[in-house]
Amino acid sequence: MTGGAGFIGSNYVRYALEHHPEWEVVVLDKLTYAGRLENLQDVWDKVEFVRGDIADPTAVARAAAGVDAVVNFAAESHVDRSLADARPFVRTNVEGVLVLLEACRRGGVRRFLQVSTDEVYGDLSGTDRHSLETDPLRPRSPYAASKAGAEHLVLAYHASFGLDVVLTRGSNTYGPFQYPEKIIPLFITNALRDRPLPVYGDGSAVRDYMHVEDHCRGVDLVLHQGEAGQAYNLGARLAVSALEVARAILDLLGKSRNLITFVPDRPGHDYRYSVDPSRAEALGWKRRWDFEEGLAATVEWYLANREWWRGLG
Repeated sequence: MTGGAGFIGSNYVRYALEHHPEWEVVVLDKLTYAGRLENLQDVWDKVEFVRGDIADPTAVARAAAGVDAVVNFAAESHVDRSLADARPFVRTNVEGVLVLLEACRRGGVRRFLQVSTDEVYGDLSGTDRHSLETDPLRPRSPYAASKAGAEHLVLAYHASFGLDVVLTRGSNTYGPFQYPEKIIPLFITNALRDRPLPVYGDGSAVRDYMHVEDHCRGVDLVLHQGEAGQAYNLGARLAVSALEVARAILDLLGKSRNLITFVPDRPGHDYRYSVDPSRAEALGWKRRWDFEEGLAATVEWYLANREWWRGLG
């Protein structure tokens, strides 16, 4: 799997090793700022690790040799970084996916799973609807556009070459090993250091927060049971605002809500994402974590693993 030293990827490595002990897991990771060997420390002796860029055909060919399936977690994924410089997002999220697809096509890989995002659907604010897999893609940030572009390539390789592909479109994910630039780990680590919690605009932007364990179970189910050429939404059926996230974290840590600091809004900020996960639920997937329980467990993990995040920012 690619990006297996990152947040969701490393969690899926653990999930796969636990639930599929017969698997031989190969991890290809570039080890950027968010992909760290420490994320695999407890399972290091159970995986084959290849350091490399998914946009490098040589590295991909080495990692993909003889594999049955490729699960692509590798991505540049932070919207704010894409607004500052979109080029790394196009290289990894579009060109890298093209390299992976070519390697799968030429190497006879039996299934390719692209881990995508609900952000490809665009902003649903002002409506009460939920995005369906059949909806048009209307990305509004360079990050989301790069993920949408990757999806088009994946589905084109299915139509043009008969490559067995499936896609997952996950909602905002949180849990252990998430680099503290995303809202939940950023707010937790800032609060622990009595630093401000920066909330965009008025804090009313809502997301469908899904625990990483639920996300991993969904990816695994689609990998095994998903219909070739289809996308599957993975979402927790929740709507939690940024302000609610900040308040909940501060309350869990016994910190003052005065740490909440409202900052100028992000350019082109999408104020509502919400997916309908009925298609994945029809396969047997359903979230197990509610937000309160998942957030409390995540706070506890960051409390217990200060050495992991201390010094990252």
